[in-house]
Amino acid sequence: MGRVYLWLLTLLLAACEADRPAGEATPDVGQVMGSESAAGFSRALQPHTFSFPEDHGAHREFATEWWYLTGNLDNEAGRRFGYQFTLFRVGLRAGEAVQDSAWRAQQIYMGHIAISDIAAGRHHSAERFARAAAGLAGARASPFAVWLGPWSLRGGTDLFPLRLSAGNENIGLSLQLQAGSKPLVLQGEDGLSRKSARPGNASYYYSFTRLPTRGELRIGDASYRVAGDSWLDREWSSSALDRDQVGWDWFALQLEDGRELMFYRLRDKQGRTHPFSRGSLVQADGSSHALLPDAVELKPLRHWQAEAGARYPVAWRLQIAEHGLDLEVQALLDDQLMEHSVHYWEGAVRVSGSHSGSGYLELTGYGEKNQR
Repeated sequence: MGRVYLWLLTLLLAACEADRPAGEATPDVGQVMGSESAAGFSRALQPHTFSFPEDHGAHREFATEWWYLTGNLDNEAGRRFGYQFTLFRVGLRAGEAVQDSAWRAQQIYMGHIAISDIAAGRHHSAERFARAAAGLAGARASPFAVWLGPWSLRGGTDLFPLRLSAGNENIGLSLQLQAGSKPLVLQGEDGLSRKSARPGNASYYYSFTRLPTRGELRIGDASYRVAGDSWLDREWSSSALDRDQVGWDWFALQLEDGRELMFYRLRDKQGRTHPFSRGSLVQADGSSHALLPDAVELKPLRHWQAEAGARYPVAWRLQIAEHGLDLEVQALLDDQLMEHSVHYWEGAVRVSGSHSGSGYLELTGYGEKNQR
């Protein structure tokens, strides 16, 4: 779902400060955090006519976008792992007339990878940055590729199969993702995902909800052959949370009856569900149904507290009476906190209740560092 532009722009400017050439002005923090920080970039104002493979690639006219993969994998002995791989692109200045160079790139990429080793009770993660210059980072539509140094997601003219490669000295991912049996899902209004009533406070958003995945992951010196399913989210926009919004709870669930459920609960400053919360339920035959907030009942059942003090709801009851769903969503590991330039909780979950399954949960706005 939406990963906020103002967060990313602020942290990326700070991260690249050490690389800034002498004489290049430092952006004013007030300008970065203000409503004009995305001035000049295009905004998602109306439904988009999607075109592939072009829309799998970068959209430099928008301020930010991401390629977001999560998945639940098992080795041959049944050992469970969760993984996350994300590449973010952030535009620092609008306009194609502004040329990139080795020092003055107008695009910056940030990457996150994570592996949750459920049996060991450990969550491992890493972060990486690069300017989109001198081939250090970038994206193209055909043949598809998005990369950040040695971290990459690559495919062919028709996207699949996708090859994911990322890691450092502590953890590594080497996975191949096949096309699933279902078409991509256009989230929101034919792919226009509105986050508030303010015009342009929206994104273009599509998902592949179940991608058969196999390959190898590494933790330290140990390697594991794994297989399972992944979820791919693609989103681009030039907007942030609205003034009355503080964060979100995002669910991406793969049920054993062949259905998939996505719902993001936007929260207002009083912790209530914002009226622009949205989701979708994908049937086994690939058809999808939009979910409005009145149809989804969410109740946190248990919280986990991070060392810094933020409390995250890591267990939920999720009910959608219209579709016969009464689910309990439980974190497979309480501490799946991403503690990098931005802090947020993202991790593998187990689904039980009326239906069983697995998935991923993302929690933001609970007092993390760099909260808007």
